Amino acid sequence: MNPLRFVILSFLFYILFRLMFGGRKKQVGGCRPAAGKEMPPAQDILVEDPVCHVYIPQGQAVSCRQDGRIYYFCSDRCCNSFLADSERSA
Repeated sequence: MNPLRFVILSFLFYILFRLMFGGRKKQVGGCRPAAGKEMPPAQDILVEDPVCHVYIPQGQAVSCRQDGRIYYFCSDRCCNSFLADSERSA
């Protein structure tokens, strides 16, 4: 068998393999919903830092209550900056 024929047959075998097995979606982490049930929605919500406008998960954010409203920040530095600005404007 000459080398060109071997390369062509190998390429055709690869294409056939990809057509047969390449179209399947892979399961992430092996998790799969039970039959007829949907996956629950994500539990963590992204919130925007009012100082630097970065989106962070609410569970990891620094929170501060002011005037009956809760504000979320990416760090203590942004929280302190927000509090200092609000004190100056008041």
